[in-house]
Amino acid sequence: MKLLIVDDEELTRTGVISSLDWSSLGIDEVIQADDGVHGLETARLYKPEIILCDVRMPRMDGITMLERLEKLLPDSVAIFMSGYSDKEYLKAAIKLKAVNYIEKPFSLSEIEDAIRDARELYQQKVHSRRGETLHSMETASRLALQLTLPYGANSQTIAGLTSELGITMNNSTYFTAFIVKTDLFLEANVPSMADFCQDFLDFLASFRTKCIYLEKKMQYLVYFLFSQEAPSSHQIHAAGEYLCSHFEKYGRYTIAVGDTVYGLPKAYQTYTSAVILLQSGYFFPENSLLTSESLENIPDVQTNVFADTPAGSFADILSRQDADGAKKFLDTLYQNFFKNHRFLQNPVKDMYYKLFLCLEDARHQQKIAGSGNVESIAETIDDCFTFPELHQTLVNKTSEFFRKAESSSQENPTIFLIKDYISQNYMHETLSVKDISEHVFLSTSYVCTFFKSETGQTLNQYLTEYRMEKAKQLLKDARFKISDISSRVGYSDGNYFGKSFKKYSGFSPSEYRERNIQ
Repeated sequence: MKLLIVDDEELTRTGVISSLDWSSLGIDEVIQADDGVHGLETARLYKPEIILCDVRMPRMDGITMLERLEKLLPDSVAIFMSGYSDKEYLKAAIKLKAVNYIEKPFSLSEIEDAIRDARELYQQKVHSRRGETLHSMETASRLALQLTLPYGANSQTIAGLTSELGITMNNSTYFTAFIVKTDLFLEANVPSMADFCQDFLDFLASFRTKCIYLEKKMQYLVYFLFSQEAPSSHQIHAAGEYLCSHFEKYGRYTIAVGDTVYGLPKAYQTYTSAVILLQSGYFFPENSLLTSESLENIPDVQTNVFADTPAGSFADILSRQDADGAKKFLDTLYQNFFKNHRFLQNPVKDMYYKLFLCLEDARHQQKIAGSGNVESIAETIDDCFTFPELHQTLVNKTSEFFRKAESSSQENPTIFLIKDYISQNYMHETLSVKDISEHVFLSTSYVCTFFKSETGQTLNQYLTEYRMEKAKQLLKDARFKISDISSRVGYSDGNYFGKSFKKYSGFSPSEYRERNIQ
């Protein structure tokens, strides 16, 4: 908390500053000014929470200074200092809601008590204002939700909410919807979101434009920009770029801009056009800003890819271990879908699910150790934020398949079965050597001896290494909490996981994440 002392007597200022234990009063920084004019300039620069101010000063008195600061610093609390003869100023001080009026000369205990009272009053004012802000944000969010629905049945609700907020929305209002999709679940961080929303509103004010927003399904933010003047394409693009500059700080995003509509009954249409555009956004690179105009210059790729049987072709290529053929197949597939707004996400995801299954089937048929289980394929697909990321994941898995096919051609079938079983079950904390030996129909002692002689590692060493390498992959992805990662790789005890990871890698999980975060 900052405190500003404004007094034309240097002795008073330095005496107060040097005599008080500021940290015990909750004051982190003390600034000073020698008259009302300098006090006004300093307050605008530092925005102090408490202002300790003389009444009579050259050029500008304390009352005038505080009156001018009232709009700029509505929550700041004033303490006036003055002599007994300045009683005529007392009424003005009361109007400005000064927390105290200290007569000179004053004791240190008097000023300490006044500062404590001021600090408490400031906290009360901030708490009250925050409550008002939250209520206003909640009301605006309810209004934004109504605008995502057809107007007819909701017209009275919309009228009530606009009246409560004191804003104008009518048949002469222009609306443009922006939908932001993020790759992180939005946590309840109302103060920071409120701060950004205020900054965004200030930015839009230069266009004479206002905004309301809401969260949908924890991963989407919907902004409705509205004004009584038609926005230019430059203004729409500038608003989109402003959103981009904010969300790029927190991870990946896609922003879809709906078509601008005229009239409150049509507000729903700008939202639906943004939703449709967001579907196409899946086939574009991450961190894209999409408008209907941005799609106009993209050629409409004609393809019968769904009429063909790509999974069958891919399976045949894998069975022949044709690495070059696989590369050509995947390149062609990518060109069919990248930036192609004719497709919807789900049919393409279903196709890629079948291609991942082809890899899994080929791996089993050719006895190639895997890196996951069939159940994780759906999760892998859902984790991909865009089609380019999904395709690259398939490319990486395919490259891994051919690399392992080459290196494991001489691997013992029993070793393959053991490694494959571990890749399917490493996430289970209870996985034991006994489970593995039963899976391959051998005794526990024989499995341990045989595995060590074939690989140079004990089974437990291999299992730990496998889990730690999986943990490394997950730690590079900021979406996963460290506590969740430990359970994902078979450790219910987070502390034990941390110790094991540090022993294996030389770093704690948090240190490794800081060094390798994507």
